[in-house]
Amino acid sequence: MERRVDSDALNTFLTVHRKGGVSNAARALHRSQPAISRRIALLEQELGVPLFERVAGRTTLSDAGRVMVPYAERAVAAAQDAENAIRALTQRNAGPVSLAVVGTLAGGRLSDIIKRFAGEYPDVALSLRTATSAEVSDLIRRGEATIGLRYDMDRLRDLQHERLAVEQLQVVCAPDHPLAGKRVARLADLHGERWIAFPEIPGRREISASHVFALFLTHGLGEVEWTPVDSLTAQKRLVEAGLGAALLSQSNAADELRSKTIATIRVGNLAAHQDVVAVTRRGGFLSAASQRLLEILREGYGKTGSAGREAGRPTGRRERRQK
Repeated sequence: MERRVDSDALNTFLTVHRKGGVSNAARALHRSQPAISRRIALLEQELGVPLFERVAGRTTLSDAGRVMVPYAERAVAAAQDAENAIRALTQRNAGPVSLAVVGTLAGGRLSDIIKRFAGEYPDVALSLRTATSAEVSDLIRRGEATIGLRYDMDRLRDLQHERLAVEQLQVVCAPDHPLAGKRVARLADLHGERWIAFPEIPGRREISASHVFALFLTHGLGEVEWTPVDSLTAQKRLVEAGLGAALLSQSNAADELRSKTIATIRVGNLAAHQDVVAVTRRGGFLSAASQRLLEILREGYGKTGSAGREAGRPTGRRERRQK
């Protein structure tokens, strides 16, 4: 008789993997350790292979377990889709919607978008979590978030990407900087500045030191002096205090530029930008509320017809060429 692995067993397997052991998984799933151990033992018995190994006192995936992970993630996400689809039938315009966002995108524009959505769908439970760009994609792929908002596109085939906006990068400085509000012809003219940037972290696509270095290298210059700061807010406070310059996107600096606590230095040969991208799971279920949130995100980022979707996906209008 053919045996089928159920989604609960797969979810238990994934939780043990992600939490690093049975005891942590038991706490996360609100079950006893023996119950988790039995579930994993039954799953291994059904598959005929061990999924975990104990190495130096740690629970690690076996070769079979590593092969199992992506298939288990897709199966658990599909089960969540089915549950959401059934809930959508019984709770029209209600139910949960989860949004995963890169931290530096969780600013005033996103607040306006969420406020508008909440006004249209007061009965929908909207949750928001922040993560790096790579983590946002992983949350969507695993079905732990409905819609993601990140920088740039990745290569995961399980995901659908849609470019919402192209944000130009600009050099910002203190209002009393000698070049505040002025224009320089070349980025090389700013080589002597101290730069404030995110430290390099795998999966992060914010403006890290490597981006600053790469820009200077492409202009024929070597490395620059820089201060790593792992907080956008802290970066802007340091810029305001005159402790360095930074490369920030238009939305990240909008509030401070309006209040004139920071200023810009226009650079003639600087043509750097970041894409703001919405991420959903390819073939995944989107409730009416989720689809509406995606529409509001497009409108909120001024995307309609101006920064097309992923190739191969119909847009309903011609994409304009970015200048």
